[in-house]
Amino acid sequence: MTPASVSVFSPVEVHLPAIRTEVEQQIEKLRATLPDPAGLTAAQRRTIIARYTSVLEGNFIYWMTGALLATKSQAAKEKILENLHEEVRDSHPNMMRKFALAANAAPTEADAAAVFTPLTAVRLFIGKLSPVPIVVTMAYFEGFIQQFMPYLADLAKRQGSSEMEYTDVHGVCDITHTEELYNALKAEIALSNGSTPTGKELFEGVTLLRRLIDAMVAV
Repeated sequence: MTPASVSVFSPVEVHLPAIRTEVEQQIEKLRATLPDPAGLTAAQRRTIIARYTSVLEGNFIYWMTGALLATKSQAAKEKILENLHEEVRDSHPNMMRKFALAANAAPTEADAAAVFTPLTAVRLFIGKLSPVPIVVTMAYFEGFIQQFMPYLADLAKRQGSSEMEYTDVHGVCDITHTEELYNALKAEIALSNGSTPTGKELFEGVTLLRRLIDAMVAV
């Protein structure tokens, strides 16, 4: 699969509607590349679930914590804190692990190795603590996950699983999380006083996450 092709925005185009349109277009392009579950073998379905679990279980809270540390506006911090509170309070990593185990898709060293390089790139990007690009990245990811949940549930059902708490919860809560992140993004752009990164820098995390997701679903 090829990396995401992200449009280059000029400085005057850096505002919320334009960013959101670009992000949503990138999500649609990514969804179009997902392999048809009906055409996958049990081993291939297991691989996708296991690699997804390997990435999400131990990294999503880290990514969102990076967004909390990076953002400057109180409005953005409040929205991100709400997301983190829900992740920790309801133990979403445990939900993820139960989902994977029920589908006989517990991650192995080989699964972790398959996503290590693109995952490291995302971790290093988060470490830059650049406010607007991080929030754009998390909005992209939440928006994608919201739409990915039915696909992930389909894979698990084909594996004989009926443990759908993770996909049921995230199919609903990520709708709210996505909207909250766009509200956070609006606050961060307003606070940036025209210093918002543009073009490739603005969408760096989106490109890196696309490469990571490509590695998750490469079968």
